[in-house]
Amino acid sequence: MTPRLVDTCPLGAATTLAELADDPHPRLAQLRAHEPVSWLPELNGWLVTRRDLALTVMRDAATFTVDDPRFSTAQVVGPSMLSLDGDRHTRHREPFNAPFRPRAVREGFTACIERETDRLITALPPTGAADLRRAFAGPLAVAVVTEALGLTGTTADTVLAWYDTIVRSVSDITAGHTASPAGTAAYAQLRAAVEATVAGRSTASLLVSAAERLTVPEVASNVAVLMFGGIETTEAMITNALLHLFRHPTQLALVRDDFDLLDGAIEESLRLEPGAAVVDRYATRDTVLGPAAIRRGDLVTVSLTGANRDPAVFPDPDRFDVRRANARLQLAFAHGPHHCLAAHLARLETRIALHRLLERLPGLRLDPDHSAAVRGLVFRKPSALNVLWDAPA
Repeated sequence: MTPRLVDTCPLGAATTLAELADDPHPRLAQLRAHEPVSWLPELNGWLVTRRDLALTVMRDAATFTVDDPRFSTAQVVGPSMLSLDGDRHTRHREPFNAPFRPRAVREGFTACIERETDRLITALPPTGAADLRRAFAGPLAVAVVTEALGLTGTTADTVLAWYDTIVRSVSDITAGHTASPAGTAAYAQLRAAVEATVAGRSTASLLVSAAERLTVPEVASNVAVLMFGGIETTEAMITNALLHLFRHPTQLALVRDDFDLLDGAIEESLRLEPGAAVVDRYATRDTVLGPAAIRRGDLVTVSLTGANRDPAVFPDPDRFDVRRANARLQLAFAHGPHHCLAAHLARLETRIALHRLLERLPGLRLDPDHSAAVRGLVFRKPSALNVLWDAPA
């Protein structure tokens, strides 16, 4: 099958994963225009780059499923809302819905986010120089996830340690390696914390409420997924939005003059560089998607990054425009049954973070002595975001 596909998808055959991890946008534009569903030998699967076709895949869980033994996260933490479809997916997801609805997010998390944001800004070095990814965006994301989960006897540092270790295990499996025992041990510790929280029967706990409808191991699996999404993608969301604003001084000036434009800036940043660049699905049957004949069992990877720059939907798609009227059509939070559960929380967190930083750190700007480039095949953000601001004399 592969030689035939290579012949019909020459652009896909010439596409490397290194290219997609470094600067994917020129190649994704070529694929979207000429091979919107392309076979990539290095991926050993299909890559979907056109927005309408991406929506088709993400909406049709019966044909394009996450429920496959190859799904790496499930191999570490077990079945969860991330790795199930249909009624089983609904059963795992519904117990966690209520706290992440828009009004509940505003009422339940605003004070916590503001408090933690102000604490982290106050703790920044008085010299007027810092890496905002490591010193601000990451710690804020961890603190908010820790608050949201309400795990008994844990701190933000503990949650971060579990997260780092579990993510390494998932990445090892994705790369075809054997996961280290450390990942299993970290997940066992997380599960024990979930068990202790549920046993405590705090009526205010999200986990106690979820345990009324799920088993404790099922609660633990979904906690791991929420922890992963809340830390990884929100850290990227804050960091990437700052980078886009710093690289476009005119747009930054518009936001400084009118903070109501922050929402547009966040959506536009999500469109240009979603923190999660791709989502994977597996074909449950032979089917046709656009120009491609897909076989049962094929990997079908949706490029959210490619779909978000589709010129059929977003004119002048490579331009950062905080006033873009339809920026909210971006697909950074995926779509369909697996749309990001905590999207409203991530938006609130990013809005408060950016507003406070721009208010409290005068002259905030990139440090010209350090580079900042967004990179990553699956998760995209700069390795560091070194900035300067005008420290008090």
